Amino acid sequence: MTAWIKMVSDEDASPRLKELLEHARTPHGTVDTVMRVHSLRPETMNGHVTLYRSVLHSDENELPFWFLEVIASYTSILNDCTYSLTHHFMNVRNLIRDQARSDRIFVALKAQRPEDEFDGKELALLRYAAKLTTDVGKMVRSDFEALKIAGCEDGEILEVNQVCAYFNYSNRLLNGLGCTTEGDQIGYYKGD
Repeated sequence: MTAWIKMVSDEDASPRLKELLEHARTPHGTVDTVMRVHSLRPETMNGHVTLYRSVLHSDENELPFWFLEVIASYTSILNDCTYSLTHHFMNVRNLIRDQARSDRIFVALKAQRPEDEFDGKELALLRYAAKLTTDVGKMVRSDFEALKIAGCEDGEILEVNQVCAYFNYSNRLLNGLGCTTEGDQIGYYKGD
């Protein structure tokens, strides 16, 4: 686990930090760097883990979990965030369980050509996430209307909006503090 800033170990944690580290712990029993990097300001860790779980792991989500992980991965590619891409594309692979398809998806996303692997509603949502990531100031009503024409429900649009917004936040946290995946358990997902 590495970052450019100091991270507090479990052994050196205050009682409140210990409580929040337990809340952030994965089913693998670890606290990934993306959460531990908050250890100097524990309440931000609390907010972060709550936001993460609510946007990506909510039982209320209607879009398939694998596709939300694709949105997370594409956002991370566009932001050049190796940390999030490493974690979340592994989830795509684990959830799809089709190596050839996941390889094709990865190549298409890296080339910023989602149309090579997606169409219809999924392609429209990927294009929306891309513009939300790279050109947010130029979002217009017709961007939303294109999603509706492609068959997206408002709740699905909100899910993609929130996953994309969360990963834009997280990518900036990770890249801005020099976080690496060293010591992390890569590829946690619901099925683990």
